[in-house]
Order: sequence, then structure tokens, then C-alpha cells
Amino acid sequence: MIALTPGRLLKSSLWLSLILLGAALIGVVVGHSEIDLFKALSNPDSVEYTILVEHRLPRVILAALVGAGLASSGAAFQALMRNPLADPFILGASGGAALGGTLAMSMGLGALTLAGVILPIVPIATFLGSLAALVLVYALASKSGRFSAVDVLLIGVVFNFFASAVVMFLKTMVTAEKAQELLFWLMGTLDVERVDDFQLWTSLILVAVGFAYLMRHAHALNVLTLGEEAAGHLGIPIERVRRGVFIATSIMVGAAVSVSGLIGFVGLIVPHAVRLKMGADHRLLLPASAMTGATFLILCDALSRILFPVFTSETPVGVITAFIGGPVFVYLMRKSSQSEGMRLNA
Repeated sequence: MIALTPGRLLKSSLWLSLILLGAALIGVVVGHSEIDLFKALSNPDSVEYTILVEHRLPRVILAALVGAGLASSGAAFQALMRNPLADPFILGASGGAALGGTLAMSMGLGALTLAGVILPIVPIATFLGSLAALVLVYALASKSGRFSAVDVLLIGVVFNFFASAVVMFLKTMVTAEKAQELLFWLMGTLDVERVDDFQLWTSLILVAVGFAYLMRHAHALNVLTLGEEAAGHLGIPIERVRRGVFIATSIMVGAAVSVSGLIGFVGLIVPHAVRLKMGADHRLLLPASAMTGATFLILCDALSRILFPVFTSETPVGVITAFIGGPVFVYLMRKSSQSEGMRLNA
């Protein structure tokens, strides 16, 4: 593991922040119609200013929130499972989210008013479905009294297949228009028209709280990657840390998915790429994954808007991440295997 000094942490954070800022500027400028940023800011009464403030900027914030939440939770899951293939969606989050959201949409549930606040049902059902799925997978994998990373992965995959079958069945029971709406949502979208301020701020708070918890236990995650026996000898309360990290990451994933639908590969390839470039120290890996994930999803969303004139409709950002993520992940896995082989032959 590369030694992490305050200078290295500061330098890495600065560079990643500048790259994220550049991606954000691209995200607010490009789209169905490009806007002059300086012209928009200098004239609050212009159409460009309205597009910037009411559409582009909230969309960039949403993309950054979802990207950061999925990537940092993916990094934590990979440490917890000691497996670079571990991903929130593989572990059951996607199946639970899809099942919860599809049930709410197919039943035509709209909104719930509580204490004067209008709460949309679909995002709540998505959040609860994702959270419940991850908790269920964890509980089943720990039923024998001994946690098994292999069991978590296998149960997560099986649960996703089961949830996918239920979702497909529900799609056959609704109208063609509703089925089209479900399909678009399942492919992942950052449509800010679907997300109100309450949803956005709630998700932001949940992701921030979960991320703070992960950062607090970054050292414990470093030790857990060495194995349970080593962690126990070093005084790490293994079960308490594992349970806390699992709950924190589950909440983060649920919050992200509730406002975006299913956007795959972010929690898989981003932590993997950052780990290969910057090392496996979670004091740097977690914030670096968050900023890189935010940057990646902002740029993918910008690309989906650039492609709008070509395909006459906006490509769901989940499709873009899948197109990019698949080949990139294969490349990263090959590079990781080559690096491991070089270390063994040294």
C-alpha cells in the first residue's frame, strides 16, 4: 500500500476537485442547445439563465450526488467483501430498487401528504426496496452466525434474478404506456423534472451522512482488507464495523437509486480504477472514488444530451454508463491481473 501523507492527500484532492469542476462546467453548458455561460449569468431575465438555473445546474448536482454515492459505496462494499467484483447492484440493491419502484408505479401510487409535505411514493418505494434487499441479503448470508462474502454475492445475484422475474411479470400487467415508462425508469435517468427539492435534499443528506460514517471507519476498512484474523488481532470490532458499513452503504445506495433509477457500473468500475491509480488506502480511496464517480456520471449525462439530436430522444444515462462501463471494466480487470502477475514474478 502506498504511504498516504497529508501532502499527497491534499494534492490528489485538489486535482480531482479541479477535474470535477471542469466536468460540472461541461455539464451546464452542453445539452440539446448549448448556452453561453457568461451571457446567462449576466442576464437573469434571459431564457439561457432559466435553462441554467432550473434545468442544467440541478441536473449536474443530481448527477454528482448519484455518482459520488454509488462510487464511494462501491469502494466500501469491495473492501467489505474483499472482492473487486463486489458492487451494490450485484449485491441485491438493483433488484430491490426495481421491485419497489415497479410495484409503486404499476399500482398507480402517486404521492403521500405528511405534515403538509408532499412525499412522492415511487422514490420512497425505491429507497425502501433497495435498503430492504441489501439488509435481507446480509441477514441471509449471516444466518449461520458466520459472515461469508461468497454467500453475500451468490444470494445477491439470486435475489436480483428473482426480482427481475417479478418486475417482468408486473410489466405484462400494465398498459403499453406504463410499461414504456417503467422501462425508461429501469434504464436509469437524471431527469430533474421527476425530482423535487425535498427528494434532492433528503438524498443529499443521506448520502453525506453515510459517507461521513465510511470516512470515520476508513482505517478499519484498510485493516479488514487484510483479513478477519489480522483485523481481530489489531483490535478492530469486526462484526460491528461490518454491520455499520453495510447499513451506511445500503442507505447511500437507496438514496441514490431513489432519485435516478438504476444506473449500473458506477459503483463497480470507478473504485476499481481509482484503486489501481491511487492505491487501496481508504482515507484517500473513498473521497477519490466519490469525486471520480461524480465526474464520470456528469460527463456520461452530458454525452446522453449531446446524442439527443442523433437519436431524436434522450438516451438514458444508465445506457451510456453500461456502454462505457463494460469495456472499461474488462480493461481494468486485465490490467489488474497483469500488475498482480508482475508482482508475483518480481
